[in-house]
Amino acid sequence: MATQLTQQILLIFSMNKISSIRSLFAKAFAALIARKINNWSSNPIDTQERVFKKLIKSAIGTKFGKDHHFKSINNHIDYISKVPIRDYEALKPYIEKVIDGESDVLWNGKPSYFAKTSGTTSGSKYIPITDVSIKYQVEASRNAALMYINETGNSDFVDGKWIFLQGSPLLNEKNGIKIGRLSGISAHYVPSYLLKNRMPSWETNCIEDWETKVNHIVNETVNENMTVIAGIPSWVQMYFEKLIDVKNKKVGDIFKNFNLFIYGGVNYQPYRKKFENLIGRKFDSIELYPASEGFFAFQDSQKERGMLLQLDSGIFYEFVEADKFFDKSPQRITLKDVKIGVNYVIIISTNAGLWAYNIGDTVQFTSTSPYRIIVSGRIKHFISAFGEHVIAKEVEQALSLSVLNSDIRVSEFTVAPEINPMKGLPYHEWLIEFDNPPSNFNKFADKLNSELVKQNTYYSDLIIGKVLRPLKITAVKQEGFKIYMKSIGKLGGQNKTPRLSNDRKIADFLYSNDLIN
Repeated sequence: MATQLTQQILLIFSMNKISSIRSLFAKAFAALIARKINNWSSNPIDTQERVFKKLIKSAIGTKFGKDHHFKSINNHIDYISKVPIRDYEALKPYIEKVIDGESDVLWNGKPSYFAKTSGTTSGSKYIPITDVSIKYQVEASRNAALMYINETGNSDFVDGKWIFLQGSPLLNEKNGIKIGRLSGISAHYVPSYLLKNRMPSWETNCIEDWETKVNHIVNETVNENMTVIAGIPSWVQMYFEKLIDVKNKKVGDIFKNFNLFIYGGVNYQPYRKKFENLIGRKFDSIELYPASEGFFAFQDSQKERGMLLQLDSGIFYEFVEADKFFDKSPQRITLKDVKIGVNYVIIISTNAGLWAYNIGDTVQFTSTSPYRIIVSGRIKHFISAFGEHVIAKEVEQALSLSVLNSDIRVSEFTVAPEINPMKGLPYHEWLIEFDNPPSNFNKFADKLNSELVKQNTYYSDLIIGKVLRPLKITAVKQEGFKIYMKSIGKLGGQNKTPRLSNDRKIADFLYSNDLIN
């Protein structure tokens, strides 16, 4: 995720400039930013229209703009007719020209960076980041914490140390463009006067091997006044567990002033109970939605569900209903036509030169006044082996409700279809690594199945129609998912275990490597 969660913390720092009055300054600055955000969030349609026109006008002279007749685009209908939805593979011919050193291809000049990611059918992706796009990313991450301060009045954390568990900040360069991991790029945007607050050391951040790196991080932070900790929950969990191994104390006792967890990348709810157990007390959290393609949303309130969509950050948004996305000509709508609770594929056009670009995420709106969203999953990460189209948000919600008011704690999980069982009907197999397992697996499976039935009517119909039998739970050995992620070279950093898939690749690995209890 681009300019990643480290940025979230940059806000914290804008306030550290005036150390003697930092808390007072932080609150005053937060109030100012809150008013500014309210101005554009109260006028969302006009804000997006202004962003759209500016993007088109700015890119008229680029190769992409000429190829797609930007001069004749006056409105969204024109845009739809001239610019089709593309994913990375479809946009790749233009990106390769930029990599080869050409200017004015997707955006004016050359990008400042390429954020290198993996996971496409043809290998690595190179996502362009421009000077103007990264400026907005830094501001959005800063504003997330400022909105927290404005609402809660809590600014004490600015006096302590902070950490974001991230990948290496080392960058390469090709044809004048720096290339690196997303979080590595963001590390270069921490002002020098703030480095004294940042943990771990630069040398430790540069360690590639994740397990070695976490051990070094533990050694460097265990005796510090950590007040803010950020990262993808699964990797923060590993850090917490190693801290406890070293000190034989809860994380909240090790870091007595730690009260703010900042995260993104996955739904935090399945981890919440586990984290509260590791820390030993409740704590506040801020959810972010950054990506290499842009910083899309952040949690602007501790009282409201969802993250505030960033409408004034050089990004124009379109949405396609997920259920219709693979139709021949799916309808593309703008903000004014979205509905609460519908699963949409999010399409973006940005000031980094991504045009009608499908990032692969699905979102749902929780509010339209202002526009708040949750990330519901990935358009390619779902189970629909039988037409049920179960998405990540549904399995996460079902699990969260099933462990509610119980002692059951889940470390990690994934769901896979079993299409050809040895006997009986097909089913969904939930492969779960428990920190504290249920005393009665059958009862827990029944509860989980019941909650999933409530989440997805298609799944319900298949159960009632006896096309599927109720789900099956399979317990995974401790660190089973860690071993899997390591096997594919994605241990740590911004990588996360897919919540579900339409095949049994992960399940087969766990079985074949004796990682099933």
